[in-house]
Amino acid sequence: MPASPATRSGADAPSPRAATPLLLVLAAIVSVQFGGALAALLVAHVGPAATVTLRLALAVLIMLAVSRPRLRGHSRAAWLAVVAFGVSLALMNSTFYASLARLPIGVAVTIEFVGPLALAAVLSRRLSDALAVTAALGGVALISGALTVPWHELDHVGIAYAAAAGACWAAYILCSQRVGHHFPQLEGLTLAMIVAALLVAPLGLVTLDPARLSWGLLGAGLGVALLSSVLPYSFELLALRRLDARVFGVLLSLEPATAALAGFVVLGQRLSPLQLAGMALVVVASAIVMGARRRGPDPAGDSAEVG
Repeated sequence: MPASPATRSGADAPSPRAATPLLLVLAAIVSVQFGGALAALLVAHVGPAATVTLRLALAVLIMLAVSRPRLRGHSRAAWLAVVAFGVSLALMNSTFYASLARLPIGVAVTIEFVGPLALAAVLSRRLSDALAVTAALGGVALISGALTVPWHELDHVGIAYAAAAGACWAAYILCSQRVGHHFPQLEGLTLAMIVAALLVAPLGLVTLDPARLSWGLLGAGLGVALLSSVLPYSFELLALRRLDARVFGVLLSLEPATAALAGFVVLGQRLSPLQLAGMALVVVASAIVMGARRRGPDPAGDSAEVG
């Protein structure tokens, strides 16, 4: 895959090349859902800070073996992009796991998702995009059940953590795109993950109780590293080389819908009519954005790509 965004055409039928970024984002979404199940096991045993540290440390080892990034020959702007990406990764993971310790997961995900949705709204060029963002936000709220949880029962510190995670998620989207323009393949991602691992390691090591570790938990940590970090971050970075940030932000609204569907298929959790309505809103929102993109560039130039 080339390091620069692909040239868009006005053809009605999308080519396989044009469909590749969409497939990468969908693969990342599925990967994250399975990684989340393993992460829940780790958090219950070693806590959120240690889970983030274990996840990123193992992911770094995998990425170093795969990409073998070069340390020389990069510009100052490229290194600044890597550091910013690493900081956003560290903060996004840490604040979200902290919110899960205080909030129901559906509420936390909904609040966090305001970040990428707000980014999509800011970068929007069409009325249909604004309507899609509104529909996706409503759909995420319905799927998560956030609308049924009384406000006075919520932990306001947890809400602050989730909101911070959302802001970091929006920053992650932009930073990932910029790093993808500066570095070939997965070199920039590997370097950014090293930065993130170094940032979270002190707190993670302090809170980690070695007596709680076992080969089973280490295996779960390896699974989380692969499914929640290595695969989705790699897929998303590659996708963002040819997919603008506003489209990516709305497509991510498929994550809650995928989680709700997986809960029904794998765990036998029944979906309420409100959740089904939310899933429909999310799918329609994503279809609106992708349909608008396939019809051609924005009147203003569709210059949402960063870099």
